[in-house]
Amino acid sequence: MGPLLMPNLRVCLQHFLPVLSRRNVLNLSHKNVSQCFKVGGVNTFCTKNINNHAVDKRKAFKSRDFAIKERPVFPKSVFAAGTARRTAELMKKKAGFSDTDEPSDYSRKRHAAEIPDRPLTSSEWKRMKEGSERPDRFVLRMMEGMLSASADINIAKSLLAYVAVDTGTVPYELLLRYLTLCVNDGHWDEMYDVYDIMKSRFRSLDTGAYSLLVKGFSKTERWKETLVLLENINKIITPSPRNYANAIAAAMKHGSSATGWTLYNQLLEKGISPNQDTWRYLFEGGVSDHKYDDELLSILQHMRDNQIYPDELLANTIRKWFESRPDQKWIGGISIVNPSGVCRSCGSELESIQLTDEDYADLKDSVMKNVIKGIDVFKKTTPEELENFKGFVSKRPPFDVVIDGLNVANTLSRGNESETLLAVVSEFSQQGLSILVLGRKHMLYSTRSWNRHHMKQIQQKAHCFFTENISEDDPFLLYATLHSGNHCNFVSRDLMRDHKACLPDGRTKRLFFKWQRGHQLVLSSFIPGKMVRFQRIQSYDTIIQTNTKSWHIPYDAVGVERCTYEVPEKWLCLTTSN
Repeated sequence: MGPLLMPNLRVCLQHFLPVLSRRNVLNLSHKNVSQCFKVGGVNTFCTKNINNHAVDKRKAFKSRDFAIKERPVFPKSVFAAGTARRTAELMKKKAGFSDTDEPSDYSRKRHAAEIPDRPLTSSEWKRMKEGSERPDRFVLRMMEGMLSASADINIAKSLLAYVAVDTGTVPYELLLRYLTLCVNDGHWDEMYDVYDIMKSRFRSLDTGAYSLLVKGFSKTERWKETLVLLENINKIITPSPRNYANAIAAAMKHGSSATGWTLYNQLLEKGISPNQDTWRYLFEGGVSDHKYDDELLSILQHMRDNQIYPDELLANTIRKWFESRPDQKWIGGISIVNPSGVCRSCGSELESIQLTDEDYADLKDSVMKNVIKGIDVFKKTTPEELENFKGFVSKRPPFDVVIDGLNVANTLSRGNESETLLAVVSEFSQQGLSILVLGRKHMLYSTRSWNRHHMKQIQQKAHCFFTENISEDDPFLLYATLHSGNHCNFVSRDLMRDHKACLPDGRTKRLFFKWQRGHQLVLSSFIPGKMVRFQRIQSYDTIIQTNTKSWHIPYDAVGVERCTYEVPEKWLCLTTSN
């Protein structure tokens, strides 16, 4: 029986000969690898009787600009990049949490402790396997540990050799992990070998293996093979943005701009969204080959249209490309923008955050249709309550500011809720603004949090509408603000992400976000009887923009974690003397 097995074992092992014998590491022969009146029979709470004189007076002020009294210092906007991260860290410190001893670090240390410091013989691997807690998972766990620790490739080879000798073959899962180690650590010869083995042993590979090979081959002199690998992936599934990025990187690096742009156009035809690395590789190629300058400018236009912000690495590459354009004389540098919307580097005034009349009308119609009248709205209110509110708003002059009373009252810990809300209402009332306060009925009952005297003062200074206690304020807030016109602002700390998600397309969502950043006031600090301070409303739009003499490109600075509802604060300023 033994003599019959030996020829079959030799036939199996010959597939692994290039991998196991590379650099003569091991010898196979030795076996080593958010006043009551009645309408339609429903009671609704509101205040401030209608005054016809006031209505006429409001018409005269309908188009005036909204202005908050200037303060010497304005806290950073809730929309500024990194604000959410800093807030989370502050809350974490207040709660007493520590950043040390993270699970991922512990896991890496544990794996590193298990990995041998040298290649082992088959007998040594066998003893390690027999002494492990899960012998049946030992080999895969060991290779995963090597991946985590970027272990010596020769140790991995010795493990493969042991498996081949012990079982007569090396399973696909193990080869795939070994391939990952080769690609991640740049062992190109070993990558070639394992690719040859996988091609000879398996009729087809999975997309994970093909993606690894595209990544690996794109970094070698055999980069053209990535095109074949990309086609193989395409037979199974649509290639990922990362697959195309790797292939395009290889083409641009080796001076084949035509191939790189062909792949990029193919990516767009398939409806795949390019990643930032892809754009960076194309701009890098454009530094030396200006044949595709128009195409690169169209990328910037695409980023503007879709409110995409380049990371710092891409921004630096864009600067180099502008400065390399012959006879253009572009000069680039890092800049920040003044609160007035003027670039501190070149003095250019950036685009206003305010929507055009056309865009505002489109946004208003969409919010009314998809948010106010959407299928989910009556989970947050009732048809009768919503119709009563619409009638309430239509009988009053346009508001200058709409306040989410409960949200504002609970923003800060100082003072009780009614005191905070009264202070905010008083701040706007002193400026002669028309105010709407949205609240819930429980706020009208005298409690520790809601002082009846405070609430009476609020009702004297502002129009008030109190919903049922189970209703949500946001749809009412959005309706009143948008119905009042483009001059009207609202006060809330709610970022309205759920309502933005109800909008039908990317353009409308971007219009909503732009309108929100230009109209939302957030209470930042309050000292009872002394001070009420709001975060500044941005006056300019954070978006890629250009004129005949300059480009201004907002970008994500290294080390700043930006949430999707935040915008960058750093800018790339590019100017030309031509």
